[in-house]
Amino acid sequence: MRKQFLFPFLAFIVLSTMNGQTRGTKIGYIDMEYILQNVTDYTEAKSQLDQKAQKWKQEIEVKKIEVNKLKDALKAEKALLTKQLIDERETEIKFLEGEIIDYQQKRFGPNGDLIQQKLVLAKPIQDQVFTAIQDIAEAKKYDFIFDKSSDLTMLFTAKRFDISEQVLRVLNRTEKREQLTKKQLKDQETKESKEDAVDENPVLADRKKALDDKKAARDQVIADRKLLQEQKKKEFEDRRNQLLSEREAKKNGTVSASSKSEETKTTAVANDSAKLASKKVIEDTKIKQAADRATTLEERKKVIEDRKKALEEKKKKILEEREALKKAKAEKLKENTNKN
Repeated sequence: MRKQFLFPFLAFIVLSTMNGQTRGTKIGYIDMEYILQNVTDYTEAKSQLDQKAQKWKQEIEVKKIEVNKLKDALKAEKALLTKQLIDERETEIKFLEGEIIDYQQKRFGPNGDLIQQKLVLAKPIQDQVFTAIQDIAEAKKYDFIFDKSSDLTMLFTAKRFDISEQVLRVLNRTEKREQLTKKQLKDQETKESKEDAVDENPVLADRKKALDDKKAARDQVIADRKLLQEQKKKEFEDRRNQLLSEREAKKNGTVSASSKSEETKTTAVANDSAKLASKKVIEDTKIKQAADRATTLEERKKVIEDRKKALEEKKKKILEEREALKKAKAEKLKENTNKN
């Protein structure tokens, strides 16, 4: 009975060891400063704190101006004052200067109000970030996660190991879910699963970034084209208004016949230019749409091929693990037979 229990246990240990050696160490990092700058609650509170700090600086400047006035007055009247009055004024000035230094330390010192309020402001967000990091680490089997903005010196960091965007998504998801209905929550979960799938596959992540870049470039081209069309439209309207003004002037007998001929030619040229510009825009749009469709089809084909390749590799890995397990069982059975 003992031998029957021992054999599956040993086989499980061997298989676990092989999987551990195959997986390797998984490392990631975050940029806490970047995360805090993209959290709305933190940026709003920090803006209010900056306004308060600016007010403290103004108060310090006012006190310094008052002290400087006292110094200038003493310097101007020093020849007319007794030694006792001079000592009293100098003592008052030193006292006020000491008050300014104490106030500066109270507001901006190492343990001042500004530093303390910054710590109080950042702590709730940092706690949420640490919770999100723990969830990501457990779900995606990270062994180490570092903070790039800490005192830890990181001489080089590859962008693919940066999980700051994942942490921000987790924080935003928590905030959004409190305001969603059941149907919206279900749609949100579907969207989140797609985002997580992209995070798990670096190839898909790079491809998504490339698509986003292409979309941004395409939007920029469309915006530039729209701006050009508006400029041409404005030029046409200005020219049209000018022609109407010239016609009106001609009716009043202030424009010659040559102006009329020139007006007709200008109108014809403007109409031809507008037609050519419109035709070119339509052709460019068709060419762009065809290129976008071809790019989208090619990218879908690549995604399907990558998924097929991943499934084949997974299947191959499972077969190898099964073969290793069978081999381990056979060796163990052989050892037990030899012993008996």
